[in-house]
Amino acid sequence: MPVPKRKRSRARRDKRFANKGMNEHSVAECANCQGPLVSHQACTSCGHYKGRKVLTTKADRAVKRTDTRKAKEAKPTE
Repeated sequence: MPVPKRKRSRARRDKRFANKGMNEHSVAECANCQGPLVSHQACTSCGHYKGRKVLTTKADRAVKRTDTRKAKEAKPTE
């Protein structure tokens, strides 16, 4: 099994890892709600991606929950 011929110094090791830093994400504006949006991902505030609704948000779930509660209350019990 191969073994390194010489020990790699700390400076050489650190130089190698210096280029692996993190890059900034490009932030765009959502076409639907004008909120901040990471490129190529669905909007976290409204759930739209490329003009289509692809995610259900907390607000959507809350509206649906209140609608179902109102429907249960309006239904007469026999």
